[in-house]
Amino acid sequence: MYTVIVTLDVIPERLGEFLDAIRANAHATLRDEPGCLRFDVHRSAEDPHRFLLYEIYRDQKAFEVEHRSAPHYATWRKAAARCVRPGGHVNIFGSPVFPSDIPETPRI
Repeated sequence: MYTVIVTLDVIPERLGEFLDAIRANAHATLRDEPGCLRFDVHRSAEDPHRFLLYEIYRDQKAFEVEHRSAPHYATWRKAAARCVRPGGHVNIFGSPVFPSDIPETPRI
């Protein structure tokens, strides 16, 4: 499993556009990408223009190849370029320490 945690600082005037775009991207990712197990969008309690994405993929390839080559991802990237403050995008990559405790863990 491969985890992606993203922090995004959104330009206040672009908030509506951002919300529409990230919702469409999250829904399409879960619907169209079998390698995506989870895609949560969270808003910071301290800053209404800071968002956190919590994504779990089957493996690194499911994220780096399948997700990043999906048509909806290209659309999302264009929206992010307009809506996210320059320098306001940080990715953290990891893997679950206890993957069997995660409900989305594929059962064989």
